[in-house]
This record gives sequence, C-alpha cells and structure tokens, in this order.
Amino acid sequence: MTKTRVIAALIMAPAAICAILLLPTQWLAALAALVFLTGLWEWLKLSGVDDSLPRTVLLVLNLLLMVLLVWASAGSLVLFQIASLAGVGWWLLALLWLRFFNFGADPGEGYARALKLLAGTLALIPAWSALVLLHAGPGNGHLWLLTALALVWAADSGAYFAGRAFGRHKLAPRISPNKTVEGLLGGLLAGLLVAAGFGLVAGVSTAHLPALLLVAAVAVLASVLGDLFESLLKRHAGAKDSGAVIPGHGGVLDRIDGVLAALPVFALGKEIFGF
Repeated sequence: MTKTRVIAALIMAPAAICAILLLPTQWLAALAALVFLTGLWEWLKLSGVDDSLPRTVLLVLNLLLMVLLVWASAGSLVLFQIASLAGVGWWLLALLWLRFFNFGADPGEGYARALKLLAGTLALIPAWSALVLLHAGPGNGHLWLLTALALVWAADSGAYFAGRAFGRHKLAPRISPNKTVEGLLGGLLAGLLVAAGFGLVAGVSTAHLPALLLVAAVAVLASVLGDLFESLLKRHAGAKDSGAVIPGHGGVLDRIDGVLAALPVFALGKEIFGF
C-alpha cells in the first residue's frame, strides 16, 4: 500500500505543480473547481445523501456559488477574502464539533445531516476562494499557492512517516485511531521546513520569515483539523475512505481534506502579514 501511495503521489504532484505554475488563474480556478466539487460529491455521500439526483442538485448549487463569486467580484479579490474568512470561522466551529464527536452520528437526525451538508459548502467554497486569492495575488502569486499546498503535502507525509516510526501517543483515538502526537510534531516540522524553503523561492524577505513560519504552523494545525473532521464524517458513515478514485489514497476528499482547512488560513495570514 505504501508503494502504491508513493507512485500515485509521484503522478499527482507534478501534474498539480505544472497546473499551478503554468495555467492562468481563471483556468486554474476552473480546474480546481472540478477537483473540489468531486471532493464535495464524496462529502455529500458521507453526509447521507446516497441518491445521485439530490447530490447532483447540491453539486450544481455549489458550482453556481463559485460562478456567482467570480461574477460579483468584478475583478476585485475582496469577495474571495471574505469567503476565506468565512472558511476560517467554520473551521473554528468544527473544533467544537470534534469535541462532541457523537453529534450527528445517528443517520436519522435530519438536522445533523443538514448541518453536514452546510459544512461541505463552508469547507469547499472558502478553500476554493483562498486558492484563487493566492494565485491571483500580486507578485509571485503562483509560487505562494504552491508554498501553501507544498507545506500541507509535506506535513501530511511527515506525519505519516513520523507516526509510523515514532508514534506512541494517540492524538484523537475515538476519531482517527492511527494519528499520533509524534506524527503531528513530525508533520509540523516538515511543514515548517518546506514553507521556509518555498517561501524563500517565492520571495519572502528575512524580516517576514518569522511571520511566514507562524502562518505556516497555524496552517499545518488547520490541515490536521480538516483531516480529523473528514475522519469524523467517515466514522459516522461507517466508511474507511471517501471513495476509491486514487489508488493507495482513497477518494479525492481523502487527499484534499487538509488543504480545505489550510488554504483559507494561509491566504488570510498572507493578507494580514503582507509577506
């Protein structure tokens, strides 16, 4: 499984990097929308929407939200900033949901299902907005988006290997039994190292390097939150993976869960500190 996971990553990562570096923002936004909406399709199934027709309707409504954001922005990035802020607010609320992890576990609770559906929109739309905000930003926007994604990828890989090698203390055993505190620390270290390296390539100044590392640290922790919340959805649904699209990785949502939470944090941090 590790070999399959690595091979799949070696295929996906170069494709993603080429898209970020070579595509104009509008085309990258369209491609990212396709990926994120595929993840939303899986999110809706985990939330108890099994029929294809209702899922398709909900998917189209979220696509229309994306189109409306682009149309209403009129070339400005303010709406994308607001959407990113809304995403950060949602993930803070998600912390509370993780604390009371049995909330929504009963599939017969209609209000809980509705909240899970709303959570899907509050996770996907702000993350997509943050991606656009970073890529379309002044200066080396494409490099800053790559930095944000690379630190999440590094943190995920660092946590995986550190957890396998040194993992002793469970991080959230009732939500995701395989995650450990040691893995979290290994992922944090890997994420910070990659953020510093990619940030220097993107043009961060020495004076702004501490701010970048601070934002990167919070983004890594946010990515863990996103991962844990998806694990909560899967546990409630009795599913091991969100899907089977990617060999060794599961579904698309299994690959972007951390990105969904980290991107709004990184994008707003960059806006606040101006690096």
